[in-house]
Amino acid sequence: VAARGGLRIHPDWKLGNHPLADLLIIPGGDISEQMDDPVVLEWIRRTSATAKLTASVCTGAFLLAAAGILRRGRVTTHHEDQTRLAEQFPELEVVGNCRWVDQGRYLTSAGISAGIDVSLHLVERRFGRELALATAQLMEFDWQAATG
Repeated sequence: VAARGGLRIHPDWKLGNHPLADLLIIPGGDISEQMDDPVVLEWIRRTSATAKLTASVCTGAFLLAAAGILRRGRVTTHHEDQTRLAEQFPELEVVGNCRWVDQGRYLTSAGISAGIDVSLHLVERRFGRELALATAQLMEFDWQAATG
């Protein structure tokens, strides 16, 4: 896989032959090709159905909505894309001025660094606040823990 900026990723698994995911995180960025790809949207739908938690970073929220996973409720995305998300998916309550939104099984976050915030929140939910704080400190990251 050639990622943005030329980063090359060599995955161990493909869409059709991976183990069950406990946590599914959908990244954002330029998702225009994936929005029109029924294979990707079906994979997201199928994988999210068996995952305990599904989260998005930035414009990954568009993919979750297009796959039918986010149907209603509070969500967020990058501040530059919030109006477009609300227009394309009017059943969603797109909120601004927050780093992430936790709907229980589904979480969405704003831009890239907000993805770190929501990831630390996921660590907190799964393993406790102490580990989340220790992880943030190890990363020297100013965790915005209470903005979801």
